[in-house]
Amino acid sequence: QLQSKILILTVCAAGIGGTFQYGYNISIINAPTLYIQRFMNETWLERTGVPLESNVILLLWSFTVSAYPLGGLAGAIVAGPMAVMLGRKRSLLLNNVFVIIAAVLSGFSRMAKSFEMIMLSRFFTGLNAGVSMNIQPMYLAESAPKKLRGVVALTSASFTALGLVLGQVVGLRELLGEENSWPLLLASNVVPALIQLMALPWFPESPRYLLIDRGDKESCISALQKLRGHCDLSTELEEMLAEQAATEGQRPKKPWELFQNPAVRWQLISIIVLSSAMQLCGNDSMYFYAAYVFEEAGIPKEKIPYVVIGTGSCELITSVTCNLIIDYAGRRLLLLGGYSFMAGWAIVFMVALSQQTQVSWMPYLSMACIFAYILSFGIGPAGVTGVLPTEVFDQMSRPAAYMICGSLLWFNLFLVGIAFPFIVKSLAHFCYVPFFMVCICTALYVGFFLPETKGKSFLEISEEFKKRNFRTQTHAFLYKAPEEIKSTVL
Repeated sequence: QLQSKILILTVCAAGIGGTFQYGYNISIINAPTLYIQRFMNETWLERTGVPLESNVILLLWSFTVSAYPLGGLAGAIVAGPMAVMLGRKRSLLLNNVFVIIAAVLSGFSRMAKSFEMIMLSRFFTGLNAGVSMNIQPMYLAESAPKKLRGVVALTSASFTALGLVLGQVVGLRELLGEENSWPLLLASNVVPALIQLMALPWFPESPRYLLIDRGDKESCISALQKLRGHCDLSTELEEMLAEQAATEGQRPKKPWELFQNPAVRWQLISIIVLSSAMQLCGNDSMYFYAAYVFEEAGIPKEKIPYVVIGTGSCELITSVTCNLIIDYAGRRLLLLGGYSFMAGWAIVFMVALSQQTQVSWMPYLSMACIFAYILSFGIGPAGVTGVLPTEVFDQMSRPAAYMICGSLLWFNLFLVGIAFPFIVKSLAHFCYVPFFMVCICTALYVGFFLPETKGKSFLEISEEFKKRNFRTQTHAFLYKAPEEIKSTVL
């Protein structure tokens, strides 16, 4: 059907320049690490006549790598105001400017003999990823019909995994992984940006944004007709009008206002727990161990990059699988299962690492654990976490909720990047104990406190959280007046 094609093309147009860039830019920096460090040393030697010490090169490289999550944090902070003032679609389009600046800086850095341009480029790349990680799931979930909301919003995780795999492939020696090609490799992120700039303008703005934020009913109906075709829109429009009535007279919330509002207490706790767990669960650290474990398993060093592509492919396969089953299995089950399996595999992985040199087949068990851990992460936490803020917050609170989620995600990514080497040094083979604890605590939280949102309208989800948020007041007879309850949507 035509309307199905329009929705699919909207998803692709938003994804290719959105969360795809997050995964792509995380992985393309790995292949040219040694080449860029050599370039830093040669540049400094040419400037001063004195070569850099190895620890100074490592420090400069740390600054280069950490510029990405710092840019992401800045992007997460500006994403909320952008989504409110410019709209979801315009924000995604404007966001490509940051990548184009980054591509110019990195592409000409060797010609200009400036490694500082690479650092600045990584900051702008992070800025782009920070904005897209917040706005793309919001845009897609608001544009999708209720029965497909989970599937459509979850494509953000699939595009992240696709970017990760393609970044690993493009970084191979046969493509752009040679020493002479690293500026081109770092600048290759301009291609998805240009594709989005050409494709996304042809698709509609979020209908929910047009009606509730802008009050433009005609544009909302026009956008719905483009996305749904000429089927009966009355039920969906009625739900939107009910939400518009519930938020009438309200302005978009600021992040600190969510912390002060008891009506969104459990929603806020839920997204804080899940957004923090997303980075603190140790999935990214598995990639840190991958090369070492594969080498111990007897895989030739020159073949390891090809095997590492398999780890990224695992995440892609499971995120696509999660797309297919989320609206059947539900959000809670996927999160609960994902974190429970990760906790189990963390124990097996630590045992395998401790026996790596004593038992001949242990490296193969370690290798299996890496794939299993990444598969468990991809089947639930990787995708569902990004969907929940859209579902559990109303239109006025949603951008602020994504600002909080995004800020936590990027801060924790930075924190794990800094802390993990020290955790490995101090805990050695038992370095996954902190990650195991995070997975267990998150699984318990999901099991006991997170309600299911599958197949429910935004107002129905709101009512379910309202019962939890005001449970104490109900028992103590502290409700002030029905009018006040009605004015508080969540």
